[in-house]
Amino acid sequence: MAFIDEAKIFVKAGDGGNGCLSFRREKFVPKGGPDGGDGGDGGSVIIEATNRLFSLLDFKFKSHFSAGSGSHGKGKKMYGRKGKDYTLYVPVGSLIKDAETGEVLADLTQDQQQFIVAEGGRGGKGNVHFATAQNRAPRIATKGQPGEERWIIVELKLLADVGLIGLPNAGKSTLLSKLSAANPKVAPYPFTTLEPQLGVLKFEHQKPCIIADIPGLIEGAHEGAGLGHKFLKHIERTRILLHVLDASAPDDEPIQHYKILENELLQYKKELAGRHRLVLLNKIDIVPDESRVQELAAFFSEKGLQVLQISALTGEGIKELIATLAKILEDTEYDISGS
Repeated sequence: MAFIDEAKIFVKAGDGGNGCLSFRREKFVPKGGPDGGDGGDGGSVIIEATNRLFSLLDFKFKSHFSAGSGSHGKGKKMYGRKGKDYTLYVPVGSLIKDAETGEVLADLTQDQQQFIVAEGGRGGKGNVHFATAQNRAPRIATKGQPGEERWIIVELKLLADVGLIGLPNAGKSTLLSKLSAANPKVAPYPFTTLEPQLGVLKFEHQKPCIIADIPGLIEGAHEGAGLGHKFLKHIERTRILLHVLDASAPDDEPIQHYKILENELLQYKKELAGRHRLVLLNKIDIVPDESRVQELAAFFSEKGLQVLQISALTGEGIKELIATLAKILEDTEYDISGS
């Protein structure tokens, strides 16, 4: 299934029904007077966030959405029926923007959170409202108001508990498959992951968490290089960042790779510096000299970073990683309102 994280759509609320111009005409009821009813209000277009969706794929095939218009008023003071609302469902984490101005209209970060993106037009008034002592037979009724319409941008920023970040071929996809039931593409060449992959990590004594494998970042990603510029936004709402480094890389490459990742994150958004981070030294099963792994671990520990040694391929260190993640998630609170 394709992953779509941005969509431009047109929404049109329903128009209000017209008020009715009518007079009571019944046998044995002289001078019945005005009895025109009001028109019904138009339906609104409502956007609702749901945990059941993880992509904006539905908007790839349809981009225009309209609510129902209100019915016109009738005689005998009969009011028109209200137009039916139209509800659009988007994944939790969707940002709603005005396509013309770029203004953020809503940030839907909770399941079942709603936002009226286009309000229905008010129904017109029937002539029954315009009767006065001086004008007992008013020939006035108002038309319904048009419903709001606009082009909007729906931008998805994934809400994940754990985000896997790393340069291409660091082993993120293999790690995701070990931690969850996800089945991402794994191959020995760069950019095997072309879109964010999601998995669910289940714990024994607490609720499961969502893991997102963010496509490979490279130097200059914050300026549009590689794939990172498109998907860096998904890191903004990630609770824990796991820096996946290839410990088998020669010389000081793992350290340089970490510095590249760190620089790209901070260049993109400085607030990410305060995010909880772990360094994962991956592929320890193919490092010929164990002392080299210890040296790398010592380097990052001196920087105040928590370091774990793992092999995503063989599963070594995975249980310890899962236990560490469980403890962090249990001990920390998370608020994305400022993301």
